[in-house]
Amino acid sequence: MADLFAFNADDHACSLSSGRTIDYASKIYLTAGDTLYSNDSRSMFRILEDKVGRHDFLLTPCSQEMFEILYKHVGHHPSCFENLYTALKPFGIAPSQIGTTFNVFMNVTVDEHGTVAVKAPLSKAGDYIDLRAEMDMICGLTSCSAENSNNGTFKPIDYEINPRT
Repeated sequence: MADLFAFNADDHACSLSSGRTIDYASKIYLTAGDTLYSNDSRSMFRILEDKVGRHDFLLTPCSQEMFEILYKHVGHHPSCFENLYTALKPFGIAPSQIGTTFNVFMNVTVDEHGTVAVKAPLSKAGDYIDLRAEMDMICGLTSCSAENSNNGTFKPIDYEINPRT
């Protein structure tokens, strides 16, 4: 699993928005053909192809506080939030600007009572999602460091960035 967050390269007030995306798609499980929108309703990514069809856009990136509150972890624990704000800091992006990430391959379910559960990923080796950037962006992408979200194991995540043609 990997957490993705993005900002417009020229306007850091424009960032990836789960709320706008879910509003416009009228669904929480996004896949091929769907668009990921910014907080000002601009198209940021288009999902061109998706071999898994299950990604999360409800949960925020794991953080030190999450490990302490949910898992009673004592001491430092690497987190997606820390990885993202550390990587994005050189671009002038503050931690408070990072919102809900698009959690690639994260399998989150919602039952009839609204209870959210993080389950084992449905992805397997060789699965992928193909996103097309719809604007120039600064993107942060981090492999998830939450043991429970990864079914107790960590697997490598590869990514490629291909220039527009």
